Amino acid sequence: MSQPATTIIHHRFISFLLWQTIQSTLIFTLIKTLILSPFTSPQFLPSFFTIFSLLTFLFSSLLFSLSLHSLSSPSFRRPASPSALALGLLRLVFTSNASSDNGFVSRARVSFGVVVFVCVSGVSGFVGVVSVAGSSCSASFGAVIGRFGFRGLVGGLVYGLYCVFCRRFVLVFPIVQRPPFFSYKMGLPSAFKQALSLSVAFFLFSGVAVWLLPEDHKGRVAGGFFAEQVIYYIGSFAVVLSSELILHLHKILHTKRFVFAPVKGTAAMETNASEPLLATLEENCSRSLLQYLAYLDLNMVCGNNIDSWRRASFFEETGETYKRVVAVCLRPLEQLASKIAEGLESSADNVNKLSHQLSSPNDIRQSSEILEAFGDFQLYAWCAQAVASLEVHSHKEDRFGVAQLSGSHAIVLSTLLGCLLAVETFMGKKINLQSPNHMLGPAGIKWATNSTARREIATAMSKKRGSPSHLKSYALADVLKTSIYAIVSEFHDEMLSSAKLGLLVKDWVSSGKPVYGSVELLVQKLHFFLNFQAS
Repeated sequence: MSQPATTIIHHRFISFLLWQTIQSTLIFTLIKTLILSPFTSPQFLPSFFTIFSLLTFLFSSLLFSLSLHSLSSPSFRRPASPSALALGLLRLVFTSNASSDNGFVSRARVSFGVVVFVCVSGVSGFVGVVSVAGSSCSASFGAVIGRFGFRGLVGGLVYGLYCVFCRRFVLVFPIVQRPPFFSYKMGLPSAFKQALSLSVAFFLFSGVAVWLLPEDHKGRVAGGFFAEQVIYYIGSFAVVLSSELILHLHKILHTKRFVFAPVKGTAAMETNASEPLLATLEENCSRSLLQYLAYLDLNMVCGNNIDSWRRASFFEETGETYKRVVAVCLRPLEQLASKIAEGLESSADNVNKLSHQLSSPNDIRQSSEILEAFGDFQLYAWCAQAVASLEVHSHKEDRFGVAQLSGSHAIVLSTLLGCLLAVETFMGKKINLQSPNHMLGPAGIKWATNSTARREIATAMSKKRGSPSHLKSYALADVLKTSIYAIVSEFHDEMLSSAKLGLLVKDWVSSGKPVYGSVELLVQKLHFFLNFQAS
C-alpha cells in the first residue's frame, strides 16, 4: 500500500480541506468580479476590505466543512428524541450504571452532533452572507449586520435542517467508481441547480426576518432597497453554492476506492497479498468509514477481474485465507438476521400482551434496532455480492479445493438463505413450512396456515410504502436473491446430483442452527431456487 490503512481518513480529510478552500476562493472571486462588481466601488479593484471579506468567507466554509466531517458517516444512525434524551440524562444522573441505557450514549452523541451541525450551519450562513453581500453594500457595519447577517443566520439554520432532514451527511458510495475529477465535473450542474432553487427558498424564508427587525426600510429609497435584496440573494446563492460543492466534494473524496494491497513487485505481494485487507476488516467492527472502504475493495476484488491476482491469493493451499474472507463477509449478514429476529420476537411479545386491549399491530412502532440495522444496507449488499462472487469463481479458480474442503459452500448458502428469510419475514411474506403434497389446493391455489402475531407485526412494520426501511428491505431481498441465484446457477448440476442422492442438506446446507428459521425452511427455500421459482 502507498500509505498505512490507519492514515487513509486523515489524509483524505486534509485533501478535502485543501480543495474546498480552493473552490470557495474561486466562488468568491468569480461572484465578486463578475456579478457584484456593479454594486462595488471602486469596481474590479481589490482592497483590504475585499481581502478581509475573502478570509471571512473562507472561514465560514471551513466551519461548515468541519461540522460536516464530524457528523458524516457511511450509515445513518438514529438520534435520540428530546424526550428520550431527557429521560436518559436523568437516568445517568440518578443511577450509577450507565451501561444499561441500551445505546443511549451513542444516540445522544448523534443528537449532539446534529444540533452542533445545524448551529454551525447558521453561523456559517451568517458569516458567509455578510462577507459576500456586506463588501458590496455602502451601508455601515451595523446596518450590514442587521440587514444581511440576521437573514444569513436564518438561511443557514434552514439549510442545516434541510441537510439533516434529507440525511445528506450520510455518505452514499457510487455504484460505478469514476476518477475524482470526472465525478466532480458531472456533479457541477446539479449543484448549481440545487443552489439556485435553495437560495430562492431561503430568500423567501429569511424575508420574514426583515419585517421583524427595527429598521426604517420604509424610509429608504426604493431603488436602494431593491439593490439590497439583489445583493442578499447573490450572497446567499454564493453561500449555498459553496455548501453544495463542499457536500459534493466531501462525498467524492471519502467514497473513492482505496486498494488495501501491497505494492506490486514487493515481497509482501508474493507472500501474503491479502493480509492488509483482512487485517482491516477484522480489526474494525464499528461500521466506520475505514471498514466500508475495506468492504468496497473486497467486493470489487471478488466481483471484477481487474485485480485477479488478489482474488487468486484467497485460494491459497491452507484454506485459512478463504475461511477468513468468508467469515468477514458473513459476519454482518448474521448480525442483521439476529437483529431482525430479536426485533420481531420482542414486537410479537408486545402484541400478545396487548391482545385484550384496544391495540393492533398497526399501532406498534417499528423496532429501532431493525431500523438501525437497515441503515447499513450498502455494507450488507457488498457482503452478499462479494461472498457470492467468490463462491462462483471458486468453481474454476480454486485449484486446491479449499472452498469445498472447508465446508464454505454450505455455510455461505445457509447464511444467505437465512438472511433472506429474515428480510422476507420483515417484509410480511409467508414463510410457513409446507409439505410438497399439500402446497397446492384443488384449483392450484397455494394454501397457507393462519398468520401468527409475529408475521402480523412484520406486515405492520413494513406496511408503510415509501419508508426507508420498506425500500431497503426490498432492495436487500433482491440483492440476496441475485447472490443466491448466482451460486445456484454455477453449481446447478452438482446441487441436482446431491438432491437425487439425498445429500443436499449435507453438501449445501449447514446442519447447525441457521441464523434464522430452521434447516427444513432453508431446504425448502433452496428447492425453490433450484427450480427457479423463488420470487
